[in-house]
Amino acid sequence: MKKSLDNDHFEPGSKRMSGSGIRINNERAVLTAAAVTPGSSSAEIARETGLGPQTVSRILSDLEMQGLVMRGDVRRGQRGQPATPIYLDPNGVYTIGCEIGWRHIEVILRNLGGEILGHHRRDYTFPDATVVFQELGSVSRLLTGLIPEGFRDRLLGVGLAMPGGIFRNIDLLGGSAKDAQAWVDLDIVAKAEEATGLKVFFFNDGNAACWAELAAVPPPRPNNLAYILVSTFVGAGIIAEGRLWEGPTGNSANLGSITVTDRLGNQNFVHLIASIMALETKLFAAGVAVPAGNPRDWNWESLEPHVTEWIDEASPAIAKAIANTSAVIEFGTAIVDGVMPRAVVDRLIERIRHHTLELPVLTSDRPTIISGRLGGLAPARGAALLPIYRAYFSRDWDHVQGGN
Repeated sequence: MKKSLDNDHFEPGSKRMSGSGIRINNERAVLTAAAVTPGSSSAEIARETGLGPQTVSRILSDLEMQGLVMRGDVRRGQRGQPATPIYLDPNGVYTIGCEIGWRHIEVILRNLGGEILGHHRRDYTFPDATVVFQELGSVSRLLTGLIPEGFRDRLLGVGLAMPGGIFRNIDLLGGSAKDAQAWVDLDIVAKAEEATGLKVFFFNDGNAACWAELAAVPPPRPNNLAYILVSTFVGAGIIAEGRLWEGPTGNSANLGSITVTDRLGNQNFVHLIASIMALETKLFAAGVAVPAGNPRDWNWESLEPHVTEWIDEASPAIAKAIANTSAVIEFGTAIVDGVMPRAVVDRLIERIRHHTLELPVLTSDRPTIISGRLGGLAPARGAALLPIYRAYFSRDWDHVQGGN
């Protein structure tokens, strides 16, 4: 009998509860139900969670007092007693999500309901540590001002997403050894907290993006998946048995560092074949000016035939990385996205699917390749979502106790 890999990770039922901290588990199960099925009544939430009606009623009253849920207008005209719909209160929690990338900084403000209230992006040649944290501090203060005055104490903090070892490849972007050393000597979390005056939650950029994409997938969400984001380099993340696989340093699932055979028959990193940096290298070698700014805004048609050549080289590299990863961590779905325009992403994914079908299969099925929904905004969105999820929704015991 084939075991399903596609149980929805955000399913609110009580079967995910542990014996310890049962009160917090029950509270988070109810809050999850209100988030997953907004407008559900107390009775419907009781059925979804498997909790007793009186327990759910008491928990909803507590959550309402905490400002996390609110009640809508009573629904009438149906059989039985009138039902009151339950919703998350958008003002219940706010977070700032920031991605410090190789070539840009992106900062957003979101509320508990998932609405983005403010968004800032700045592109640069390479990440200068001094400039980046000055920018983060000033933008965070501006975004905090967008929170309604009576709710600014609901700002949980800043989720900060960055590539692991950001100092390692600054030379490839035109930075100096001194620029790289500035990151080596830096306590990133302490510097970010000094710049913003807020608590900072630190994540790998690929992991944060992976979590944001998981939340964006319509139910039933897979409990196991791989995620790849084609950006300056290749960001990636893995969901394994419902958990974000971060590893001992928070930087696991670095699928861009997998070595594959390139078109010349040489071993090379996926980072250096399937990234925007790889395309820029190809353009430079051909004497074509590399566009400035956000790749989403480039005129990609003017870069032909080099874009097609890049896709032809990038797609088998990504297909092999996905196949090799699935041999180690079983998953049925791989999400692929990019910072390019959607039409270019779609072309790349079509070729990845083609090459995936050409790869041999031995003891496992080929993963299904689907397109991401968030594009280049995924890391910042994930950085904003993860602190909220872990503080209010996760029923993993380390998160219940207050860990990141």
